[in-house]
Amino acid sequence: MCFYFKQSKEALEVANRFKLTIPETDTYVNPIIYNAFSHPLCETITSTNPSCITRLSWGLIPQWASDKSIREKTLNARIETADKVKSFKNHINNRCIVIADGFYEWKHLKTLAGNKLQKFLITSAEDNLFAFAGIYSFWYSAESNENIGTFSILTTAANELMSEIHNTKKRMPVILKKMDEQSWLQGTDLREFAYPYSVNLIASQVNDDLKIKRGGNSGLLF
Repeated sequence: MCFYFKQSKEALEVANRFKLTIPETDTYVNPIIYNAFSHPLCETITSTNPSCITRLSWGLIPQWASDKSIREKTLNARIETADKVKSFKNHINNRCIVIADGFYEWKHLKTLAGNKLQKFLITSAEDNLFAFAGIYSFWYSAESNENIGTFSILTTAANELMSEIHNTKKRMPVILKKMDEQSWLQGTDLREFAYPYSVNLIASQVNDDLKIKRGGNSGLLF
């Protein structure tokens, strides 16, 4: 699963990496650590607007939903079944990539003192910035009379490294190879990506006493 990630690069570096047009006034607060459970606005690139940043709220709200509550269950979508699940199947061709430079996962440990969670930061060994595969929706809110853009991050079976860390559910976000980012946005079949990618990742143990929080400000999390 993927519920916490970070993006700490400046706007110009993001623009150069993804070949984007970014307004001169666009600046990012660094570092930003995104907490899925607070449904923050995240930097994405969508299939309909691939040359610009589109900020979408984390937790896909399908167009048929009567309210926002479903987004608590749509933070991630299993790539193997997304085309069959009611919440996702009408949006699988609404592709986006979610810009990141690291994500967090916790390893379950058994110690003499009892069960423990060890926090890890996962980064790419090949690139300062990378992209998660995502799908998105624009949902009309009658309450606020606006269209709200939302997204889910796709997950797949964990590769060898992530199986060691996410050692209970053994899942990981779909991290796109740089050469596959455009194929994803252009609608290549989901099944082409429904396997553990051979991306070169680095896992760094994070030694702090801060705990997982569900909710709260996206910049002050855990």
